[in-house]
Amino acid sequence: MPIKSFQGERATRSKKSNKTLLVSDIMRRDLVLFTKDQSIHEVMKKFIKYRISGGPVVDNTGKLIGVISEADCMKEISDSRYFNLPILDKTVAHFMTSKVDTIDASNTIFEAASMFFKTTRRRFPVLDKNRLVGQISRKDIVIATLNMKSQTWR
Repeated sequence: MPIKSFQGERATRSKKSNKTLLVSDIMRRDLVLFTKDQSIHEVMKKFIKYRISGGPVVDNTGKLIGVISEADCMKEISDSRYFNLPILDKTVAHFMTSKVDTIDASNTIFEAASMFFKTTRRRFPVLDKNRLVGQISRKDIVIATLNMKSQTWR
């Protein structure tokens, strides 16, 4: 006599698709923005106030035109001491880096990690269709990979 099962029909398991994390998934969207006409003194105050070491410089339409960082200021601080010249009356335009390395929001975090590995940059402005949408740092990548510990890496 055959054995009957009272469990009923088994549900088919659907495979969870492990989505690869994109830069847009982990980037910072709440940025402290700077303009080229701001005084470097004001910028340094914002570095301290917001506990940041740099940020994007935008024009009046919001287009990315450069980045300013503590490192950009350090050389000038050093030179000002040597030449006995004040720096605090200069603007961001004098200090900022105009040639900006950026990353696309659709890149994977692995592509971003590779870009960080190949450069000395600590952060990249994130663009989506040539529009500034955020910023990603090395720390953001590290945190994201730690959160992926039980997932399959792709």
